[in-house]
Amino acid sequence: MPEPVQRRLAAILAADVAGYSALMGVDEESTLARLTAHRGELVDPTIARHRGRIVKTTGDGMLVEFGSVVDAVRAAVELQRGMLARNAEVPEATKIRFRIGITVGDIIIQDGDIFGDGVNIAARLEGIAEPDGICISDDAWRQVRGKLDVPFEDMGEQRLKNIAAPVKVHRALLDARPDDGRRAVRPAPEAGGDRPSIAVLPLANMSDDHEQQYFSDGITEDIITELSRFRQLQVLARNYSFRYRGS
Repeated sequence: MPEPVQRRLAAILAADVAGYSALMGVDEESTLARLTAHRGELVDPTIARHRGRIVKTTGDGMLVEFGSVVDAVRAAVELQRGMLARNAEVPEATKIRFRIGITVGDIIIQDGDIFGDGVNIAARLEGIAEPDGICISDDAWRQVRGKLDVPFEDMGEQRLKNIAAPVKVHRALLDARPDDGRRAVRPAPEAGGDRPSIAVLPLANMSDDHEQQYFSDGITEDIITELSRFRQLQVLARNYSFRYRGS
């Protein structure tokens, strides 16, 4: 008889390197060497210190399982703050910047790998996170609120690619001070200064199928990500731009 399916509740963290293909296109050997150094000196030790298990890695990303959501988010915050410090003196064009998504859910374990909606949602949350950013699901946020030294901003319900129902999302404000436990909302960047500000308004879904909205959103997010690579521009984050959907 086939072995029974193994399931357990877990916190799932998905991470990847923003703009990895472009970095590799500029200098493959240097990019790989710097990514390997970041993993060996910061990423892997941080995950181990917070009792995480690296399930698998890809060229530019990884999938990690934690027994505790608090441990998962603490590891993510420590990792991103560590990367900000390591990148402080690095030219913008060569910075390795991670995006992280975290959720909590029931997973299936098979041959050391993990599967399930939670894995898919974590990957999609990572996809909408900004470089150096962390996005977590509402289920994860309710487990960590008041327990960490970083405030979160409510991004509302988001349509995630290939996820049937909208997911309420929160993002970590790593450069803000913790408040009295309320969710922080950071004001939009002010226009002016040395760099021109630009907002990419959500592209409209012109089809009659509302389920195809994620295609329009995905193109908008790709444009935001690519424009953010230009130091001459101050690009408003996705959550600011998407407030103007339909207006």
